[in-house]
Amino acid sequence: MDNIEISKMNVSDLESIKNILLTDFDDFWNYNIFKSELENPNSTYIKAKLDGAIIGFAGIWKSVDDVHITNIVTKKDSRKNGIGSELLKNLIELAKNEEGITSITLEVNSNNIAAQKLYEKYGFKNVGLRKKYYNSTYDAIIMTRELK
Repeated sequence: MDNIEISKMNVSDLESIKNILLTDFDDFWNYNIFKSELENPNSTYIKAKLDGAIIGFAGIWKSVDDVHITNIVTKKDSRKNGIGSELLKNLIELAKNEEGITSITLEVNSNNIAAQKLYEKYGFKNVGLRKKYYNSTYDAIIMTRELK
């Protein structure tokens, strides 16, 4: 997948995928929540496009000295092609370019071993656990990467 284009995401991009948001991108935020995220001045979202179609997206929240990864989502039929890695690399670069940011934090489902390995590959360390974080059922592992 060498032709992946990564760029900033906006509300018009959300409009183009709203009909497939829940079916093609998994158990994700609904349209209204995602729209408010795109309009939040403390959030930045990026998209991955292939042949003009959005095949993935990811976002961050900026706080005082930390960037929090809110999500990295790849379209079901485009998984295992390195799209998540590309999105994560771009989020790390965005964080590095933010003045005063010293770390990146995220939560990952304790059952999502593939995502945990991806984050570890990019230097994230397990720093804690949030019990029953996902759907009041599954634990979340808190992972952080320090920026230098």
